[in-house]
Amino acid sequence: MRILRHREALLGLAILVLLVIVAARFPAFIRPASLVNVLNDTSPLILLAIGQMIVILTKCIDLSVAASLALCGMVAALLNGAGVPLPLVLLASVILGGALGAVNGLLVWKLAIPSIVVTLGTMTIYRGSIFLMTNGAWVNAHQMTDSFKAFPRTILLGLPVMSWIALAAIAFFAIVLTRTPLGRAFYAVGGNPHAAVYTGLDVGRTQFWAFVISGALAGLTGYLWVARFAVAYVDVARGFELDVVAACVIGGIAIAGGAGTIFGAVLGALFLGVIKNALPVVGISPFWQMAISGSAIVLAVVFNAAQRRQKGRIILKQVDAP
Repeated sequence: MRILRHREALLGLAILVLLVIVAARFPAFIRPASLVNVLNDTSPLILLAIGQMIVILTKCIDLSVAASLALCGMVAALLNGAGVPLPLVLLASVILGGALGAVNGLLVWKLAIPSIVVTLGTMTIYRGSIFLMTNGAWVNAHQMTDSFKAFPRTILLGLPVMSWIALAAIAFFAIVLTRTPLGRAFYAVGGNPHAAVYTGLDVGRTQFWAFVISGALAGLTGYLWVARFAVAYVDVARGFELDVVAACVIGGIAIAGGAGTIFGAVLGALFLGVIKNALPVVGISPFWQMAISGSAIVLAVVFNAAQRRQKGRIILKQVDAP
């Protein structure tokens, strides 16, 4: 079938098959309330995967997203404890996240440092900043206001607000990537940077804005994470950046840049979300969860490589000189 040639269709089918397999063992898992919980649990991963996808499109990678999340979440918790109104806390989280992303973007743009090196460094700096701010102390539930903790959990038309935010981000950035000059620039810069220069695009500036968007989404997710789990500390979401990159790879986003769709990234995040929620239900060890997630990443990379392999036949062969 032609539809199964599309990566998103195959991934959607894989998610459905996974749900059927789990439902055969634990039917309650596919009840609407349970699926809503899966979507809500996966919402932070979806938000970060959208930002990471945009960065990867430009031939870069952002390994500091989880550290940015933790720093913005801690700042949000401290602002809340200081009596700052919730709308200003939300705004401050997004602005701080965007500023952290801008630091990454400027280093990549102006100093031409590889993004993996930049974000490995800033990842450590952002985590260290949390420790310096708090001396390693935690901000716990009793130190947060009820409105601060309740906002992401508030049910609106059957879904928590956090899920609605993720759905709104999907719709918004789908339009940005497919209907705006900036979105087309992300693809152009990643697909062929040299050709993009000849069309008048500034490669470094475009990568800069990709990092700003990724950072802003990390800042928003930082508040949502801390408010939902009602705790903020140095190691919040440690290692989560690997899940974010995995969601993009599984979703068919080309690590080499220039190829991929936002729906692929979202489906990749949902695939991991279903695995992480389903395997404990059927009694599978957390160590097997890691192995299965890692296997999915390897298979996705192999599939991507096979799809992009040049097809054809050699019509001229090199002849050794006598």
